[in-house]
Amino acid sequence: MNRRRFVAGAPLAAAAATTLAAPAIAQSAPELRWRCASSFPKSLDTIYGAGEIVAKRVAALTDGKFQIRMFAAGEIVPAFGTVDAVQQGTIECSHTASYYFVGKDPTFAFDGTVPFGMNFRQLNAWLNAGGGAEVMREFFESYNIVSLQAGNTGAQMGGWFRKEIRTVDDLKGLKMRIGGFAGNVIQKLGSVPQQIAGGDIYASLERGTIDAAEWIGPYDDEKLGFNRVAPYYYYPGWWEGGLNLSVHVNKAKYDELPPLYKEALLSACRDATIETIAKYDAQNPQALRRLLAAGTQLRAFPREVMQACYRATFELYDETAATNPRFKKVYDHFKAFRDTQLQWFRVAENSYDSFVYLMQAQEQQQAAQPRR
Repeated sequence: MNRRRFVAGAPLAAAAATTLAAPAIAQSAPELRWRCASSFPKSLDTIYGAGEIVAKRVAALTDGKFQIRMFAAGEIVPAFGTVDAVQQGTIECSHTASYYFVGKDPTFAFDGTVPFGMNFRQLNAWLNAGGGAEVMREFFESYNIVSLQAGNTGAQMGGWFRKEIRTVDDLKGLKMRIGGFAGNVIQKLGSVPQQIAGGDIYASLERGTIDAAEWIGPYDDEKLGFNRVAPYYYYPGWWEGGLNLSVHVNKAKYDELPPLYKEALLSACRDATIETIAKYDAQNPQALRRLLAAGTQLRAFPREVMQACYRATFELYDETAATNPRFKKVYDHFKAFRDTQLQWFRVAENSYDSFVYLMQAQEQQQAAQPRR
């Protein structure tokens, strides 16, 4: 036998075997049609689009056998009604932010984001390599839900305000649309949190029903037109260092999936996470420039305000953990991982970033100086 011909032909034989095997797998696989209710408006190609990425990838990976049809917030389920719908089996799955459901149990927030929590890289590490997915899985089982990571916004902005925030006293009586556990924090400082779906924020801010609103960041905020009804744009969003988005799946429906379909769904969710954070990072800088050129007044939260919010946040964590065993179990795990991440990021990531930012600022300052 010609050894060279045999070795050279091996890849072709393997490819042929794969080609022959693929139709057999496809023929044996069942056809599934799922409905997925989003908590987001269809006008936002980023956050709503993350759910679309999942649906398209699942169909592509299963040769169209497993189809997931996306529905925007309110089309078949209200934006904040998705957990109930998935839990009860009214729909098979949803694409949402878990922290919307802190009213049911504040533990939901850890699957999304919490004030002064972790950034995208750190939260991603906790969920995928730090045991976070396991502790959250136990919590979600009590709701008959499997939660899969499916997108991230990165660090968010602090929102749009009708008036400037100079001191902690300026927070008192402030009616603000704000998501998740952060609503409890600002309430502790005298504000009045409002839970309003993304598509309804503009009207509330325009009518003066609320005094301030946070959503995500420049790209989405510009699309929703918040700059037309509030002049001051604050940063940072201390309550959202990196909002994790999730696909919630009815557990019984998930358990029924063939292994191939489970892997397709998991792979699609991973793709959505990578692509969504990339879109936000690519599009936010240009959007911020456009907003500033149009007259938006960019403001940093005063240090006094940030410190007061930080203290109130961790007081509230301790108070909640003292009365909610499920919250305490997840919080203890989350905080221990967060603390080690912060120590490491201070050494490597932050020192690198801080130096590069400083040098760039100096170069820009020198370039702006008139030549002699």
